[in-house]
Amino acid sequence: MARFAVVLLFSLMAVGQTHAASITNTDSAAVVIVLSEGGHKMQLVLDPGASETFCQSGCFITAPDGDRIGLDGGETIDIIKGSAVVK
Repeated sequence: MARFAVVLLFSLMAVGQTHAASITNTDSAAVVIVLSEGGHKMQLVLDPGASETFCQSGCFITAPDGDRIGLDGGETIDIIKGSAVVK
């Protein structure tokens, strides 16, 4: 019974962990990212050095330079000189 409880606990923890994209603004000025996820659009303002996590199940972002990038979730993005660099 105890073994079943441990297996169930680890299974629930794994379900709770989702892959999400993260973005960091390495520029010296704030930037605006347009996020399109699940049919909704919103603006994400990132101050210099700030990071955010988003896009848990696929989305699109529009970078400050106008590039539109599709994401699956799990990517790491840096804003460098107004451009999004996906890792």
